[in-house]
Amino acid sequence: MNSPESSLGAFLVSQGLASPQEPARWHSLAGGVSSDIWRVELPGRSLCIKRALAKLKVSADWHAPVSRNAYEWAWLQFAACHAPDSVPRPLAHDPEAGLFAMSFLAPEEHPVWKEQLMAGDVSTSTARAVGHVLGELHAASAGKAELAAAFDTTDNFRALRLEPYFVATAHRHPTLSARLMELAERTAGLHIALVHGDVSPKNILVGPRGPVLLDAECAWYGDPAFDLAFCLNHLMLKCLVRPDRCAALLAAFTALTGAYFEQASWEPRGDLEERAARLLPALLLARIDGKSPVEYVSDEARREVVREFARPLVLRPVNRLSLIAREWTFALLR
Repeated sequence: MNSPESSLGAFLVSQGLASPQEPARWHSLAGGVSSDIWRVELPGRSLCIKRALAKLKVSADWHAPVSRNAYEWAWLQFAACHAPDSVPRPLAHDPEAGLFAMSFLAPEEHPVWKEQLMAGDVSTSTARAVGHVLGELHAASAGKAELAAAFDTTDNFRALRLEPYFVATAHRHPTLSARLMELAERTAGLHIALVHGDVSPKNILVGPRGPVLLDAECAWYGDPAFDLAFCLNHLMLKCLVRPDRCAALLAAFTALTGAYFEQASWEPRGDLEERAARLLPALLLARIDGKSPVEYVSDEARREVVREFARPLVLRPVNRLSLIAREWTFALLR
């Protein structure tokens, strides 16, 4: 079988996904910084192959354990059991090679949510559906000792999220360092539900049966507030590049939050929301000054808007997400 590397073709054959004689067309898929991803066209069908990278494709020196490929596979299997329409279908996994295969979802039927948002197509129903499925998956996993043991991945989460986001940002902002380091340690110490870790619009497809979540390399049994804050952060940041759609983006923020908390039965809303409200301004700042800044906020004046907004909230947190959204509106009008 023809393939970019012999091991990739061997994986397909050994897993019964293709025969040695079948022709295959491999297409490298763009967009990811942490993995190599291919679409494989076989006679009458297509599938997707993913392999984790030891060094991520960013300008900063950022390494992460390749074992995360196995945890992403395990997360896919969990999600496929509880919300099968919300993830690609897992097909096969080779833990030694660090590879897995899943169904390929055609972009014509599954546009990327980020692309819609950046084009100004902001749907509150999509945001509500994202909040619903995220809360549904957290609820299905909360308080499950077997999942806590299977996803004991705090070291991975530190390498992929806490260090490049909070610790790296702390180095850039000495006056916030103590708060950010405290937030990182507090987050690392919580083990409440199964966290996806990268719930970003770039990793969400808008499918005919609802949103489809991708790229759970950061999967960790930890604080579900991280996923909520992580996604809301992106809705806020997109107001900077689509100021004409800011009201719609913040309506999506509200819709996602409301739908999420309708599913959040595992702990009091006040506790969960307070943690999300602490994480959100730190994540805003991290996507400007951490190791993985968002590519669409490159103008220094806009970056400074985020800094001026986020710094006081890191130092003096609020306990409600709606307060952050309201203050963000005022900040953008100044």
